[in-house]
Amino acid sequence: MSLFKFLPERALMVGKNLLVADLHIGFEEALASEGHYVPKLLGDLVSSLRDVLERERPKRLIIDGDLKHSFVPIKREKAELRAFFEGIGGLVGEVILVRGNHDVGVLWLRELGVEIVDELSLKGWKVVHGHRLEEGERFIIGHEHPSIRLRDEVGASVKVPVFLRGESLIVLPAFSPWAYGNDVTREIVSPFLKKANVLELRVLVPVGGEVLDFGELGKLLEAMRKISQV
Repeated sequence: MSLFKFLPERALMVGKNLLVADLHIGFEEALASEGHYVPKLLGDLVSSLRDVLERERPKRLIIDGDLKHSFVPIKREKAELRAFFEGIGGLVGEVILVRGNHDVGVLWLRELGVEIVDELSLKGWKVVHGHRLEEGERFIIGHEHPSIRLRDEVGASVKVPVFLRGESLIVLPAFSPWAYGNDVTREIVSPFLKKANVLELRVLVPVGGEVLDFGELGKLLEAMRKISQV
């Protein structure tokens, strides 16, 4: 039996642990403070995570960085974070936040029972957010918000979030409904991916209630180039 179970909700089961990354709670408030409007989707985020927790029944929820969005305090941020954890209350016995670069001013979450760490050892893998390099051999990271843009023979395209999986590196897609993702066929953000041979990573696409294996990124790029030339 495989140690990993890649879920169509952009989450990963590792044994009895559920991992999600890059929730970016407070994103709407940050945009509103800059004069932009986006619909509030915190309820959708909580509902999606509740569905996964109720179905998979993990012992631990591990948030792999960037639980929150803003680098500076925002008035409603504490209220939204509190509402988030109240929304999933009773569905999992332990919650761990592996801090990401956006997770400043979060130590107060300990009063809600959230354990806060900078890295976590898990079944022979090290869970870190991925915004800076760490020592180790096998890593599970977030930060990248990996996605790819798929095109058909008539030129239509759609950007879809993806998992990236290698022998020693797994990259989680953003769990946030606001994150459209970084197209890894064009640009790499995380230093972990800049160091890795990304063309050998397998592309796993969560879509339509399942996760499809699109093969190695290098071979996928080659196939996409052929389609564009038709």
